[in-house]
Amino acid sequence: MQKQEFYQSLVKQTESLIAGESNIIANMANMSALLFTSLEDINWAGFYLVDSPSELVLGPFQGNPACIRIPVGKGVCGVAAQTRETQLVTDVHAFAGHIACDAASNSEIVIPIFMNGEVFAVLDIDSPSLARFDMDDQAGLEALVKCFEANLQ
Repeated sequence: MQKQEFYQSLVKQTESLIAGESNIIANMANMSALLFTSLEDINWAGFYLVDSPSELVLGPFQGNPACIRIPVGKGVCGVAAQTRETQLVTDVHAFAGHIACDAASNSEIVIPIFMNGEVFAVLDIDSPSLARFDMDDQAGLEALVKCFEANLQ
């Protein structure tokens, strides 16, 4: 299966999981489980929620225990929240200010999630491999986040 088809299937599965469910935490929990069991070569998949204008707090996830609080603007998650843009990092050790919650992680992708025009949370996925994520992964995961955002309205 090509990556594009794989992500289209993942979006359809996500739509089925969250359709009609208004509880955001339940939907995030199911989405992190779906991603963790569906994506190859990852060691963490989950969410950080905006807890204040200056801080993110750990949300539902799959993987090893993680950092609980991340300052906005710090680390890959904090930068994604601050810039409002996806961060695709091929080598986290070369990312200025990287926060090593899991020393086994070597690459990462973080996609901001918007509600009412503001960053509400970020989707964070880590891999033990360098350069695990590419532009196809970014496009597919951004489509998945758009599906989630549509359920927030």
